[in-house]
Amino acid sequence: MEALGGYPTKSSSPKARMFTVLLSMTVGVGCLFLLLAKPRRPRDFYSFEVKDARGRTVSLEKFRGRASLVVNVASRSENTEVNYRSLQELHRELGTSHFNVLAFPCGQFGDTEPGSSRDVEAFAKAEYGTTFPFFGKIKIMGSEAEPAFRFLTDSIQKIPKWNFWKFLVNPEGKVTRFWRADEPMESVRQEVTALVRQIILKKRVEL
Repeated sequence: MEALGGYPTKSSSPKARMFTVLLSMTVGVGCLFLLLAKPRRPRDFYSFEVKDARGRTVSLEKFRGRASLVVNVASRSENTEVNYRSLQELHRELGTSHFNVLAFPCGQFGDTEPGSSRDVEAFAKAEYGTTFPFFGKIKIMGSEAEPAFRFLTDSIQKIPKWNFWKFLVNPEGKVTRFWRADEPMESVRQEVTALVRQIILKKRVEL
């Protein structure tokens, strides 16, 4: 074949063309693999999966659209009785349609939570009549911190110093407020109740 001006063009050999095609396919497949292999970073608290008290994987997505009070609980803390009773009362009063207490046992604060996840759940139910969800025993400090709980602590830029820190999560999965163990439960109740009222009013408007 001749180009304009009468000079012949150099046609690529079949081997060269095949090499180019194979190279393009390899690069394309590699890029696709990297895109698929890249883990999706959870965008909010409800985007995480955690273990329940029986070791089963559960998605926190089931709580989206509701307010959640996430608490690192313990069975042998000086704060155990008053907190479990107050948390159960709040959970019962506000109901599960718009609100849930979510309990995450943690044994990183001395010997305040020595039992297994199922032991913790059974103890709380037997002693305090708890009906809110209990999840698997976790760590909230260090490199092995539970990712879902790390999202909470990263959101407030603080790490709990003891048991029964409380994190209020809104229907979109964002932390709106937190309380230390020694802060009054009445403050928690007021904030949670106000958020639940907002959720109810919003649902009424949308109907």
